[in-house]
Amino acid sequence: MAAIIAIGVIVGIIVLMVLVLVGIYNGLVRARVRTREAWSGIDVQLKRRASLIPNLVETVRGYAAHERQTFENVTRARAMLEQAGTAAEAAQANNFLTQTLRSLFAVAENYPELKANQNFLELQNELSDIEEKIAYARQFYNRNVASYNTSIQTVPNVVVANMFGFQPFEFFEAEEEAREVPEVSFAPPPAPAAPAAPPAPAQPPPTSSPAPPEPPASPPEA
Repeated sequence: MAAIIAIGVIVGIIVLMVLVLVGIYNGLVRARVRTREAWSGIDVQLKRRASLIPNLVETVRGYAAHERQTFENVTRARAMLEQAGTAAEAAQANNFLTQTLRSLFAVAENYPELKANQNFLELQNELSDIEEKIAYARQFYNRNVASYNTSIQTVPNVVVANMFGFQPFEFFEAEEEAREVPEVSFAPPPAPAAPAAPPAPAQPPPTSSPAPPEPPASPPEA
């Protein structure tokens, strides 16, 4: 009888351990799926941003065809972004693309007709909207990465993670200056200030004329 009880206890412990491991495994799988879904949000916006680059380059090229080096840098950054295989590579390529776009918009500053071009304005507004969505998606993704990476490194999850090959995700980092959307100011330059009028010459103080002498007093009457 005692042997049967002992076997039952052992079987119960084994079943309990299996249920715990299954629960941990399922939790890690759900966390991994959420992180991958969060990355897909970034990936969609990065692809949208890259798809706008050829049209933007051609628009600026129509006004500043001699700025070939700037166009080549933007095109190279776009190719890096499309070829990125990891979150770290995508973040680096995205930061480089932002820097090259700043140079492209700096070129546009020299061409008032380009700054007033409707296609250029629409592209700039769309890029600004995409950059805001990338910033939001980056925060959401990095929060999921932090939660998932913590889960696979803590006990007892780390045992299951090592058994089934759960790997940590990379964060999508952005440089501080790359988080700001490159903008072009379309306001006209301030008019030069009018030169100050020269000070008026000092006037000499007025001179007072001497008072006329008083007439002599008349003699008294007798």
